[in-house]
Amino acid sequence: MKQTLALRMGQQLAMTPQLQQAIRLMQLSVLELKTEVRQTIEANPMLDLVEESDDDLASDTGEDPFDDSIGEDVLDEEQLSADGDTDDSDNAEDPAFATEAAETPGSIEEIPEDLPVDVTWDDVYQPPPTAASAPSPEEHNGFEERNSAEDTLLDHLRWQLNLAPLSERDAAAAHVVIGNIDDDGMLAASATELVDTMDIAYGVDEMEAVIKLVQTFDPPGVAARDLRECLLLQLDQLPPDTAFRTEAIDLVRDHFALLANRDFVGLSRKVRLAERDLVEVMTLIRSLNPRPGGSIGSGGIEYIEPDVLVAKRNGRWSVELNRESVPRVRINDGYASMIRRGDPSAANQYLKDNLQDAKWFLKNLEYRNETLLKVAGAIVDRQVGFLERGEEAMQPLVLVDIAAVVDRHESTVSRVTTRKYMETPRGIFELKYFFSSHVGTVNGGEVSSTAIRALIRKLTSQENPRKPLSDSKIAEVLKERDIRVARRTVAKYRESMAIPPSNERRRLV
Repeated sequence: MKQTLALRMGQQLAMTPQLQQAIRLMQLSVLELKTEVRQTIEANPMLDLVEESDDDLASDTGEDPFDDSIGEDVLDEEQLSADGDTDDSDNAEDPAFATEAAETPGSIEEIPEDLPVDVTWDDVYQPPPTAASAPSPEEHNGFEERNSAEDTLLDHLRWQLNLAPLSERDAAAAHVVIGNIDDDGMLAASATELVDTMDIAYGVDEMEAVIKLVQTFDPPGVAARDLRECLLLQLDQLPPDTAFRTEAIDLVRDHFALLANRDFVGLSRKVRLAERDLVEVMTLIRSLNPRPGGSIGSGGIEYIEPDVLVAKRNGRWSVELNRESVPRVRINDGYASMIRRGDPSAANQYLKDNLQDAKWFLKNLEYRNETLLKVAGAIVDRQVGFLERGEEAMQPLVLVDIAAVVDRHESTVSRVTTRKYMETPRGIFELKYFFSSHVGTVNGGEVSSTAIRALIRKLTSQENPRKPLSDSKIAEVLKERDIRVARRTVAKYRESMAIPPSNERRRLV
């Protein structure tokens, strides 16, 4: 094999650290961006986070607290890299060093060695508040109570189990039963399967008794093996004088198949009830909870902080960044003023490198906010109909449309619309929500799939409960409105919105 030297030209894409940082900042959510900014500030002494107190001070002095410029003599890259002679004695005469100790209030020299101890018992102990001075529930709840994790369904059941007078064997069996209850509150194993998982000898009849005990716990209907048993448990725990309770128990116990199929004609013949009474029985059954465990341990409220705010002012829709969600960063003037031109020392080079990194970070952060604002503004321009009339007026929109308007790559638009939220008069929506595919109309136009879903939801909510609309009928109604949609497309949209089929939507009232 002969070795030779060859000269070849080619092109390749190289991602610099600055470009990688810009891409990473682009795809971060608000919470992740705040964490990234905080970590960057901790690692780079040249960066400072602008606090609210700085905003107030700047407003009093008339200065812009978000101006990251600190003078051409410090930030100019050419001057930073220029060669020059600098006397080392300048550091001793630097005002940043000379006046620091004199202007700092409460210096170490001013603190006496022996501090007077004048703390009394009254300063430490606070008597319990009386009824007249008792704080409100909002004031009484501490930080831990407001932010503590919510108990799960299993924790709730185990707490009730600890109050039950059971032997060690029965308590162990009850723990096995509770451990096999899913998030909906249903028992996912039979008594035989539960016995097989126990380390001690235990009978199936004994396990059935323990299951019956757990089924008396709160919430009603917990530990049921199927929906029929779940409904019967809830009906059994209702007060005996509840209207139509007995009829509802008979209907669920003996005619559950007809009830599941909504065969109201067959139910009327089987239970021998008048239609008015059957309506009352069905109303009582619908008031039960088919997922008893869903009401406990469902998790706390998750608050969404919008990235952009949309409002209508003077007849025009305006878009602006949410200043409370955007971290405000600036360069530290004190550290930047320590940089000396032509100083080859390691400390001076360290400051130069950090200043350069800080400038890139601020530039990438500004690029992210600028791109986010442009994309949000382009979306609002295309979806004015949604903002004014609702989902039925949503226009079809894809990423490439916005990319052409804001002069960004399609991948950049995808990153900036993921996990970014917009607050509008109609609510808070993810930017991805405004993008949807389109369906052709009879006249050759286009309709957004989001608008079609809204129409299907509206048609099913306004239908006659005795004769609900089938998928074919919904397709015919949409065709009358110049929207060409196949029956299977209607079924796909209906299932995506968790709307049951027509036979399951049929009701007596």
